[in-house]
Amino acid sequence: MASMASRSLLLPRSLAISRPPMPEATKNAVHCHPFSTSSSFSLKFHPKPSRILLPHCAASDFQASKASHELGLLLEVEGVIADLHRLGNRQAFNVAFQNLGLDCASWPEPVYADLFRKASGDEEKMLTLFFNRVGWPTSLPTNEKGTFTKNVLREKRKALEEFAASSKLLLRPGVETFIDDALNDGLPVVVLTAYSKNGDKTSRSIIEKLGHDRLSKIKVVGKEEMEGSYYAQLVLGKGVSSSLDEQLAREVRKAVSMEKQRVAEEVASTLKLSVNLDTSTSESFENIVATLRAGAEYAGLPADNCILIAGSQSGVLGADRIGMPCVVLRSSLTARAEFPTAKAVMDGFGGADLTISKLQNKRW
Repeated sequence: MASMASRSLLLPRSLAISRPPMPEATKNAVHCHPFSTSSSFSLKFHPKPSRILLPHCAASDFQASKASHELGLLLEVEGVIADLHRLGNRQAFNVAFQNLGLDCASWPEPVYADLFRKASGDEEKMLTLFFNRVGWPTSLPTNEKGTFTKNVLREKRKALEEFAASSKLLLRPGVETFIDDALNDGLPVVVLTAYSKNGDKTSRSIIEKLGHDRLSKIKVVGKEEMEGSYYAQLVLGKGVSSSLDEQLAREVRKAVSMEKQRVAEEVASTLKLSVNLDTSTSESFENIVATLRAGAEYAGLPADNCILIAGSQSGVLGADRIGMPCVVLRSSLTARAEFPTAKAVMDGFGGADLTISKLQNKRW
């Protein structure tokens, strides 16, 4: 630029330097280079780091989707599509006990309900409470109780996966009609399996019961789909965050977890105890947020134009974090829970409860 300025000083004053006018179309053009939507791609960012440019193909698809419908539906699996807890959880524990030769262990409904309430749903604590009450296997060394409970939970998960894939597990009444009504009205339907409590495999076995025709019209967001979303690539990966506030909040939560661990270790050292706090909660919650963001991406709508039909407390909290409206469908797992941030809490599908018409008219 300096050399150009020097040259201009040497030109005769009478010589006019003119630049051809820029065509109007060129002035207003927005140049955006499309790239592959696969999980392996490279991004070239413009000098302003606070601005993220979406690929041209994604932006055009998003605008078309936004114009065609104003509401997207995101559905959790457990508690919404099927009440897995009521129909299979206790039975899966009893199958696990039998498979491991624990003939003394069998949980009737009252025992299971009492353990679940006292342990606040923590299944490892439920096992510990139970065997502290009735006695641990005599051949089990004291220092192997943790390994023993993990083996029981592993066997229980296998039993639950088999139950979910069997014809014994039925879908919640009215869920098929609810999804059909949404599809007939042109609403995008996204089913979330990435953060299901009992794993992606169990959730996919449940949604297969919806039938091939319905599955061909909806989108399932599991771990792979979540990790391949733009949000996960930019925020959870090594890219530039699309929201500085979210990135800072994430770092603060990590720092708080580390500080809690440090203080706990100091106290434990003073008292000559051993302690190990669970600091994975923050990461798990970020996965929930990322799954909800990915669900909105696949629906082709902003988060606040989607509604989460939730069956879990964690899903409700994640939706509240990103400003996504949420309607809770009660199940045996959440029968007595409170959801102050939810738009509505309903008991089932159809009739006086949850319908597509109520969601579209926002009659919570």
